[in-house]
Amino acid sequence: MDSKPIYLSKEGRLKLEKELKKLKTVDRPKIIAEIKRAREMGDLTENAEYHAAKETQVHIERRIAELEDKLSRVRSIDTDNIPTDKAYLFARVLVRDLDDDEKIEYTLAPPEETDIDNDIISIKSPIGSALLGKSVGDKVDVKVPAGLIRYEIMKISRE
Repeated sequence: MDSKPIYLSKEGRLKLEKELKKLKTVDRPKIIAEIKRAREMGDLTENAEYHAAKETQVHIERRIAELEDKLSRVRSIDTDNIPTDKAYLFARVLVRDLDDDEKIEYTLAPPEETDIDNDIISIKSPIGSALLGKSVGDKVDVKVPAGLIRYEIMKISRE
């Protein structure tokens, strides 16, 4: 596993902790019970329910290990202490598309906290990484699968 710190908001950390708790207290016991029930049906070589339950168990255990690893590396960020002069993690960045004059506001977040439907984008995405570290008035060219997007940063604020 990785040893790099993961920077999350308090809410992001709580979301991961909640998912881990559900996996351990609800999903894991449920799948163990399903495996036990499937075993009781007899011959396991042609028991589709048993094999499906075992596969689900592998996915659950893998996700538990992944979450435990991430949570061991989480460093919480106090967003009140992050300067607003540049687009840093958890900044709200208002940009203007230089081609069609449309304005869009993005929030820059770690990959674990992205929510595309609410314009919360990863700092590792093409747009997020292009905006990161920039200031009001800067122009950025973002290479995306659909082509090139050109933005001007209009405003930077905190949530």
